[in-house]
Amino acid sequence: MFALVDCNSFYASCEQVFRPDLRGKPVVVLSNNDGFVVARSKEAKLLGIGDLQPFFKIEHILRRHNVAIFSSNYPLYGDISRRVMNTLKTFSPHIEVYSIDEMFLSLNGIPFDYNSYGQEMRSRLWKHTRIPVGVGIAPSKTLAKLANRVAKKVPKCNGVCVLDAPHKWEWVLRRVPVTAVWGIAQRTAKRLEDLKIRSAWDLASANPRMVRKQSNICIERTMAELNGIPCLSLEDVPPAKKQIYCTRSFGKKATSLPPVLDALSLYAARASEKLRAQNSLALSIHVFMHTSPFEPNFHSASETAKLPYPTDDSRVITAKTREIGRKIYREGHAFLKAGVGLIQVVDKKHHQFDLLHPGQSAKADKLMHVIDGINQREGKGTVFLAAQGIHQPWYMRQQFTSPQYTTKWADIPVVKT
Repeated sequence: MFALVDCNSFYASCEQVFRPDLRGKPVVVLSNNDGFVVARSKEAKLLGIGDLQPFFKIEHILRRHNVAIFSSNYPLYGDISRRVMNTLKTFSPHIEVYSIDEMFLSLNGIPFDYNSYGQEMRSRLWKHTRIPVGVGIAPSKTLAKLANRVAKKVPKCNGVCVLDAPHKWEWVLRRVPVTAVWGIAQRTAKRLEDLKIRSAWDLASANPRMVRKQSNICIERTMAELNGIPCLSLEDVPPAKKQIYCTRSFGKKATSLPPVLDALSLYAARASEKLRAQNSLALSIHVFMHTSPFEPNFHSASETAKLPYPTDDSRVITAKTREIGRKIYREGHAFLKAGVGLIQVVDKKHHQFDLLHPGQSAKADKLMHVIDGINQREGKGTVFLAAQGIHQPWYMRQQFTSPQYTTKWADIPVVKT
């Protein structure tokens, strides 16, 4: 049996942890540059506030209903996520962190009643982190996903849904569209529509051979999972990414080259950190920038280039990024967004270097290790390349950021008695 534990409206719930006065009230969290609504509390959803709605279009509605508005506070969300996952690890030795707010757990060999065990997970998480969650338990990961959906939407479940018998998951499958099934996107659903497959039950009871002709082996595995046959195992270690991108919109449009180069340097350094975190090297780099698509004279430019050698050195990657940035920049435009992508990513441990080039030096490896160590210990950005600039007027707009309660000394809550 598998359990999927999913935090309810995670970003909004994180903002309510240290603001108990906001519990039971509408809360929304905005994307980078306060552009779109990316998280809504249950109360905000009841007001009809949709996901990914532009903030400027609905700000008057939010103000009218006294909705609490927050900019994205990723340091806070990341730390609370870590605390949630550490608590869940005490319930099973075999786990898979699926996303910042979701974790799969294997419950094989657990001698307790599954519903009671799920309620204990919810109770302990609330006690330790004040984050509400839904728990779905089923014999396959795909069914556990659907069980979690039911746990959140059906009040009688009280946050926990256990699908441990065929008649139970059949009841659920008959009542959800095929697009609610994990891994079934709209494009796949359109192909399945030709076979008159509209609900999850239609897919589970269809002829696998007929469906295979219209799709691929992945759908066949999904069908088996919907019938309680586990085909997807837990991934204890997430696979390394084949491409790593760091992109951002500017808080203030860049009308000259220096701020664009500063931003690209920051993105290159961030991408390099992620590259080192998964013990990989990059062979090529992709740099792009563009103006607002909603303004006249839209301009977009990009270029891909080989790095001098396979590397994870922030200095080498940043230098190449700035070289490309100078090349593709055009005057007379107000750039809104830029990004850096590390492509052709290879495993550092097993990569075979060119016989005629020594590759990255041991000194460079040591320097990057020291920089990463300082930034992990003292906080992100403690040590950085001068190319990133000190004054960053282009940095993303965050008008409604809450304090970093758990990751910044100055923001630690003070209790007065």
